[in-house]
Amino acid sequence: MQLQSEDKSIDMYLAVAQAPAVLAGPAARLDWLEQQLDSHRQAGFDLLVLPELFACGYNIGDDVKLLAEPADGPIARQISALARRFNLAIHYGFAERDGDNLYNAAQAFGPDGMRLARHRKLILPPGFESDYFSIGRHIDVFDYCGLRIATLICYDAEFPELARQAALRGADIILVPTALAQQWGWVANQMMPTRGFENGVFLAYANHAGTENGLSYLGASFIAAPDGEILARAGATAEVITAKIAKSRVKDAQNRLPYHRDVGKIQLDDAPPSADTL
Repeated sequence: MQLQSEDKSIDMYLAVAQAPAVLAGPAARLDWLEQQLDSHRQAGFDLLVLPELFACGYNIGDDVKLLAEPADGPIARQISALARRFNLAIHYGFAERDGDNLYNAAQAFGPDGMRLARHRKLILPPGFESDYFSIGRHIDVFDYCGLRIATLICYDAEFPELARQAALRGADIILVPTALAQQWGWVANQMMPTRGFENGVFLAYANHAGTENGLSYLGASFIAAPDGEILARAGATAEVITAKIAKSRVKDAQNRLPYHRDVGKIQLDDAPPSADTL
């Protein structure tokens, strides 16, 4: 897909939709998404990123088992149709059912309605997720608008090892759909921009806004450049933020701070301690 922006130095026009957590059920969530796409139609986004478990809601308890669907299920088909209708890629979180297993997953459909990528959350944090979901085992990188794009879901990205693995697989952008609660402001404001900076990649962080069944979300979604610059930052309420992405900034940042090259120079004589000894 060619960039819709007239600026030829820009490779992609990226949007993050910070969705209202109060939306009850997939129908309301898809209606909200369609409204956002329609109201921003003239902006010409190339890619819209939505939060973790956007399709069904995050803090919904046992209902996650009822609302989980296969990767090509009814919600997926509706989002694919929206991607075709509005001529952009849509990346969203959903509860994936695969046989007897459920996964906290995210996938993207391109402007032709075809799936670009799918990711299953690699590390499940303490709490309800471990009760419902199985773990994923892969980091996949997909190509879009001349860029290489990887996904890490929420807690995944809090591990520097996983962000580094995504970058070493060639990612120019890491998309992070999340469900970050209000008390974790340091994660959104300091830790996540650092993940992009220490790898020289763009990072897009898509959170919910408001309260869902007693869980209050931070909001604070953002798009950060490879040099750590915050290109756009949301507040505490629902909104859509945007930024223009230039792949050249990735090369510039990685040349300036060659962490990926120099990490191979580390030589330690002692074996690392195990977690049990810390």
